[in-house]
Amino acid sequence: MGKKKNSKPARLPQSLALPCTGVESHAHLDLAPFSSDIQEVLERAKESGVRHICNVFLGHDAWKKSRHLFDGHDEVFFIMGTHPSHVDQCTDAELDAMRAAFAEDSRLRGVGEIGLDYYWDHFPREAQKEIFIKQLHLAKELDTRVIIHSRDAAEDTITILEAEGFVDYPVLWHCFGGNTELAERIVKNGWYLSIPGTVTYPKNEEAREALKVIPLDRMLVETDSPYLTPVPYRGKRNEPAYTVFTAECIAKELGMETEEIWTTCGNNAVRFFGL
Repeated sequence: MGKKKNSKPARLPQSLALPCTGVESHAHLDLAPFSSDIQEVLERAKESGVRHICNVFLGHDAWKKSRHLFDGHDEVFFIMGTHPSHVDQCTDAELDAMRAAFAEDSRLRGVGEIGLDYYWDHFPREAQKEIFIKQLHLAKELDTRVIIHSRDAAEDTITILEAEGFVDYPVLWHCFGGNTELAERIVKNGWYLSIPGTVTYPKNEEAREALKVIPLDRMLVETDSPYLTPVPYRGKRNEPAYTVFTAECIAKELGMETEEIWTTCGNNAVRFFGL
């Protein structure tokens, strides 16, 4: 039998020794993949330089059921919204419940992730647009931020945002992986962009090229945990600590120091979410 190849262990996120100035702007830590070790996940994030974590609750029931998971963790703040793949759940009663939750919980800092998803064919596009617009109206009523989910639907997403008066409104384009042209359109409308771990994938040259047209004061980093894990942990469960590898990739692409990107993106998140 041949000898097994020695696989070099992946670097620990703590090994980058970044200051505690970073912000994980989008994670789903209330989902099942974190049910057994969420406290360890939060601790690793802190050890890796993550100052704040945004947990995304996909609807009022998720917030009501799981917000207690973050009791004692003031570094975690929340957003809440109906994902376009769940538009059947966004009834008037759900909107009322979300409205009441924002009045009750100061840790809720925005409506999201909301938008359009044309990759999956679960719900008709017109139904998605209707629910998207209703939640945009809710965000304006609450005078809070909007966090966008847009998959294979950029044109319609932007058209709706512009038509509903969200130019120069605090909008964050979650999980940006588009090209230079899309980045320029988002920036032109005064919005922010959050860069996920997919930017580290070798074949994702288009997304790395787009980084060069994003103003440094509009850029955030995220994991979308437990999904979209960056290199060198690609294929494994994602977690907030791994945002450091995304920052490292961005810094390399822009010819900057990782710590500068890390802190700049963190400060942008603090400003955007009003932390």
